[in-house]
Amino acid sequence: MAEAAKPPQPFTLRLRRYDPESGDAPYWEEHTVELAPHRSVLEGILQAKARFDGSIGIRCSCRAAICGSCGVRINGQPGLACHTHLDRALRSSRDGVIEVEPMGNMPVIKDLIVDMDAVHWKKIQRVTPWLINKEPIPEREYIVPRESMVDVTQSMACIQCGACVSDCLSMEVDPLFVGPAALAKSYRFVGDPRDAEQYERLKDLAEDPHGIYDCTHCFKCIDACPKGVAPMSQIMRLRRRAGADHHIEDRNNGLRHEEAFVNNIRKNGLLHEADLLPDSYGGKFHPRAVPELVSSLPAITKALLRRKVTLRKALLHEHRREFKGLRRYFDTIEGHEERYELNLYITGYDEDEEGAEAPTASSAAGPGDGGMPSAESGQPGQSPEESPTR
Repeated sequence: MAEAAKPPQPFTLRLRRYDPESGDAPYWEEHTVELAPHRSVLEGILQAKARFDGSIGIRCSCRAAICGSCGVRINGQPGLACHTHLDRALRSSRDGVIEVEPMGNMPVIKDLIVDMDAVHWKKIQRVTPWLINKEPIPEREYIVPRESMVDVTQSMACIQCGACVSDCLSMEVDPLFVGPAALAKSYRFVGDPRDAEQYERLKDLAEDPHGIYDCTHCFKCIDACPKGVAPMSQIMRLRRRAGADHHIEDRNNGLRHEEAFVNNIRKNGLLHEADLLPDSYGGKFHPRAVPELVSSLPAITKALLRRKVTLRKALLHEHRREFKGLRRYFDTIEGHEERYELNLYITGYDEDEEGAEAPTASSAAGPGDGGMPSAESGQPGQSPEESPTR
């Protein structure tokens, strides 16, 4: 039997209010609404707006987690107000009050409304978000392999809500960073076999100091995305396409750094950071490495003084015995004739169906993926529908 609907109950919303035109500082304002626990935070905000203060600013449209308009931060975490139940929001609150504030990394227009044109859409335009068709154009239609479209479906699922932009740590440090949403959008066309400028797109984003190598692998965008797009996964795919497929040696030293990272782990089992910097620039005595080593001396000195590192450990890296067999994994992965990429968004099965079994798939990232675990291998917080299929 279906569970009976729970009666309305009071929920207190603490809204972040701010009107830049007024000249006043931001402040918090609380309103208590009465709604059934399964109703959304957006409905709570709209009830407060209708009953108590019509000046509350909130952007919304579909109310069905499709348009992406109502992106906000709820209890410090980005999400869609229409897709977050009040009872769930209450459980994640710190003091029994649901806090709602505007998304980060974007200027506030009013209250919970941010200027997405100034940041989000500007960066989307940066990556040429349309297909550049190959010539000659076929008389009827392009025939595209199904696997190719499955590969880009994950990035196509983006609803442009800006949640990943809101929580991107790289953008907090470098506002010029192209950003997770735009780079995920870029992979939608880089991965499309109909596009004529795959190399040019990758070259552009690899050479840009604020491009694909500006991502710091913090996983925040993966946690923030309400649609399982996993923007960081798409950024890693862009890197692998640029490095392993096109061998683009960028001026940011991104490719050489990733290769140095992989070789460092292969050799030592654990990262030997004293070798990582010079190896990324060709070796300790390479002309490119000397200026980098000199510029890093203040940081090295500070680390030594604070005993975060010792001269013995910095100069003599002891290989741990338990990592002796690690090279075998590198040989196995790099020995594949082709690189396998897993799409987390489409599985082709419903695990709730009786007798349904998960498809099996193997994944191996090629050289140059930085020696880090591939985002395609699955991340916390993803639903069963986001498991690998290829």
